[in-house]
Amino acid sequence: MKTYDLNLLRVLDALLQTSSVTQAAEQLHLSVPATSHALARLREAAGDPLLVRAGRRLVPTPRALALREPVGRWVQQSASLLQRPGGEDLAALQRIFTVRAPDGIAITLGAAMAVALQKVMPLAQLHFVPENFDTASALREGRIDLDLGGFRPKDPETEVAEMFRLSLVAVVRRGHALAGKTMTAKRYTAQGHVVVPGRSGLRSPVDEALAALGLSRRVVMSVTHANATAFVAAGSDLVATVSERMAQSMAPALGLEVLPLPFVTTTEAVVMAWHPRQTHDAAHTWLRREFQAAARALKSRRAVAAP
Repeated sequence: MKTYDLNLLRVLDALLQTSSVTQAAEQLHLSVPATSHALARLREAAGDPLLVRAGRRLVPTPRALALREPVGRWVQQSASLLQRPGGEDLAALQRIFTVRAPDGIAITLGAAMAVALQKVMPLAQLHFVPENFDTASALREGRIDLDLGGFRPKDPETEVAEMFRLSLVAVVRRGHALAGKTMTAKRYTAQGHVVVPGRSGLRSPVDEALAALGLSRRVVMSVTHANATAFVAAGSDLVATVSERMAQSMAPALGLEVLPLPFVTTTEAVVMAWHPRQTHDAAHTWLRREFQAAARALKSRRAVAAP
């Protein structure tokens, strides 16, 4: 049985992350010639060039792309083999956590997360990116650390935990044609709508409910943030469909009428999703736990404030 130097997998992981011999060498604290030599050995072992020239950069072959996830997982798992559980000093950890989430998450939970981060991981950073950031495979390929929102992950291996549920309502300006009238599904769809586009390939609970009735809404404008839909609705004849929480908090200041939807939608589950390679990572475990705690605290505050 032929044996291989397993250190080559660390080199391959770095090369697949950086697509650069020079950058991989810097990441691994190796010389460029040593890294080039390791790439040559990898090519021989794999029977494939793995990385080929495309102008001034290297691009992975299909074989290399197929190896990216299992090699990355092996490197991460092997690094933790001799690490004692809970032995990582979170206070000394310098790490950037990239979290993909709707803007409402950053608004409602951002302050609590900032306080928690400062207490436990003062050298770490939390980087929120919008829902349309990158592709559906960003979590699997490690370009984001945590995915939050109302969606159903497509990757079967993805770990998922529910944070809370949202009920939806419509908001319109005072004096709108729908205000003060019994709203039907046909009246709702007859109006122009302002929306935040969903994730690629995913239909919102509203559009799913309308499709079941053989209806669809006419989207006149799309914006990047949910809060913006309420502002647009307040100054136009467009209808915005937002969470009941957001509607109740913004309606008084913007002069909006809050209208129940005239059809049944599922309450939208806001979930957190992560790749299983992060499940047992101490810092990532802490991050997930704090997001859950912040969501519970927000729910408790609103329950106390409710009449």
